[in-house]
Amino acid sequence: MILFETKFLTLKSAQREGLGDWVYVTRPNAKNVVGILPVIKKEHEDEILFLITKRPPLFSENVAKFCVEIPAGLVGDEDENETVIEACKKELLEETGLSASKIRLCAQKVSTSGGLTSECATIFAAEIIDDTIVKKPVDDGGVIIERVRVKRRDIKKFLKEKEDEGYAISALALAALFYL
Repeated sequence: MILFETKFLTLKSAQREGLGDWVYVTRPNAKNVVGILPVIKKEHEDEILFLITKRPPLFSENVAKFCVEIPAGLVGDEDENETVIEACKKELLEETGLSASKIRLCAQKVSTSGGLTSECATIFAAEIIDDTIVKKPVDDGGVIIERVRVKRRDIKKFLKEKEDEGYAISALALAALFYL
């Protein structure tokens, strides 16, 4: 049963045997989500590109002022026939300005928060050999505030430092790093 509906989110209620009434969120404007782990190939050591974002739900609820994320986006929100590969390439270019030389599917149906939403993501690793910016990246309405390159060996240290500074760490980013 639909409790509340907007263009981007629908709040629903479902009866589950033994669980009673369960309220959750769906996205009516997309058929999937993609997350892209940008791996910039360097002669001596690869770098991973992270996004530092300011997400209203996190700072409005005083959870975190900023979040460490990877490029991500909705599939089919602008073109209902868009494939996950097309969305992957589009989101990587939009959010980083970079184009991948090779894209590898890592995982599908990665639940972002199964108790809250039906949303699942498809994770890709994008190999970037030429790190020339080919298109000015977007800030996504002020959400993306910084892009940070981190050497592969320094990822754990970087994430720990950001966590200690009060940043949230995206579960999608952590899941993608598992496939690194």
